[in-house]
Amino acid sequence: MTLEIITSDSLGALRHGFFTRRGGASSGVFSGLNCGTGSSDQSEIVAINRARVADAMQVPGEHLVTVHQTHSAHVQTVDGPVGDPKPKADAMVSSTPGVGLGILTADCQPVLFADHTAQVIGAAHAGWRGALDGILEATVDAMVALGAERDNIVAVIGPSISQRAYEVGPEFLDAFLAEDPQYARFFVNGSNDKFHFDLPAFGLHRLRSAGVTAEWTRHCTYSDAERFYSYRRATHAREADYGRLISVIRL
Repeated sequence: MTLEIITSDSLGALRHGFFTRRGGASSGVFSGLNCGTGSSDQSEIVAINRARVADAMQVPGEHLVTVHQTHSAHVQTVDGPVGDPKPKADAMVSSTPGVGLGILTADCQPVLFADHTAQVIGAAHAGWRGALDGILEATVDAMVALGAERDNIVAVIGPSISQRAYEVGPEFLDAFLAEDPQYARFFVNGSNDKFHFDLPAFGLHRLRSAGVTAEWTRHCTYSDAERFYSYRRATHAREADYGRLISVIRL
């Protein structure tokens, strides 16, 4: 099956893509393009999937760079392949041609950044914790440190869990209100004492407040099992594990 790659006109001058699960070699609960080395999928199959992604991005396999994501606000500056163990970070920035920055997600926000004029790119993994702690702003700051202009940066949020699928408890809401009472607007009432959180809207707010142009592709990972992996959907189905989607940008 052919790879399916979601792209954005805003990033169109650069090779990039939010890869769906279609076109991969994995089977079972991982069926499709599972690129998560941290999953329990066969490492040889994951390597095949990542090689297909590298080929689609027209970079050598070792130049498809990923990091050890920990839901932090740490950004890694990349100018070439990284060795093992992979650096712990939840975003990368680069001004080096031929390096693909890859982010792995399964409901969290994959965010690709570019300043076309300065030729600086970024990629971030922004779940609720990372977004609240400032990973998106930290990525923008790291791009500026490489020569990007804040006003010229475009950020695109890829497939993420949507508000209707993201039910949370009152302690989750409290964590956001403790940061800023205005964050209540990203929640709506659910059943009993539950709420539904709008992660992409929160990401867009943080990005735009940081002074960059931002958009969301409007794909929900939870709601489309044929195209996307979802941690929450796998949990609800009591599956043993789940695949990871990859999103990549390169100069």
